[in-house]
Amino acid sequence: MTDLAGGVVPPVCTPLTTERELDVASLERLAAFLIEAGMHGLFVTGSTGEVAYLPDDVRYRALEVVSGVAAGQVPVLAGIIDTTTPRVLEHARAAKAAGADALVATVPFFAPTHHAEFGGHFRAIRAAVDLPLVAYDIPSSVGTKLPTDVVAELAEDGTLSALKDSSGDLDGLRTALESTDPDRFQCFSGSETLADLGLFIGAHGLVPGIGNVDPHGYLRLYEAARRADWDAARVEQVRLRRLFRLIHVGGTRMGRYSSAIGAFKEGLVARGVIAGATTSEPMIPLDDTERAAVRRHLDDAGLL
Repeated sequence: MTDLAGGVVPPVCTPLTTERELDVASLERLAAFLIEAGMHGLFVTGSTGEVAYLPDDVRYRALEVVSGVAAGQVPVLAGIIDTTTPRVLEHARAAKAAGADALVATVPFFAPTHHAEFGGHFRAIRAAVDLPLVAYDIPSSVGTKLPTDVVAELAEDGTLSALKDSSGDLDGLRTALESTDPDRFQCFSGSETLADLGLFIGAHGLVPGIGNVDPHGYLRLYEAARRADWDAARVEQVRLRRLFRLIHVGGTRMGRYSSAIGAFKEGLVARGVIAGATTSEPMIPLDDTERAAVRRHLDDAGLL
């Protein structure tokens, strides 16, 4: 199933055991929870899935598990994120074998790569594996913005099927929308807090990390936008913005990423979806006070 027509496609958390092995039973419950909530697809091994921390065998096993639960009900997108083209090609082939319906790749990073080389990177992936390819624009992690002219060129020649915009640049998202054919190319907003604005300017869907914890809220927001009920969309966005504050429970004791991933997982524990909130090393785990704060956020949002 390869329909990437839009909708809410959460980047799935990767539940881990206390020994930091894949918690298969929890991942199965999470995938089922998201599908039953009405999600339009599942994005495995993205940033929220701790992709950069996972050994390759864990990446591929997580994809196999989610693909097995989805069983064709919704498309499963696989993050094939790595530093350089040859490494990404290995992940792309493995992801197809593990059941991916589409692939999600960033530009190369760490290894110096010029904008003129980005097109060759994405074309090599598309040539190697015949699956829809989504460009993932996340300059905060890869260090560079994916230029709109590159996106437009690759959309026009069929290399790219979609864009996941996690740049936080609404004007850039609007430019991408204006530069591509909406019948052939989809743009997804990766913002949890500006989701309504992204949809208002024409985004086809959402990829919200906290959608793991509150998929129903983002579905309500998306459906309100689809019927152009922008007042209802705004009200839902205000509630979700308040909920999203849980990413700051770690304060200055840890990095924002550690705090956010720990909070997402603790939220899923509190909702009875996964068994534990273990995060990858060297992320700092939440303490009891911070875990209690997560639960207060969920309670305030009506999720408990």
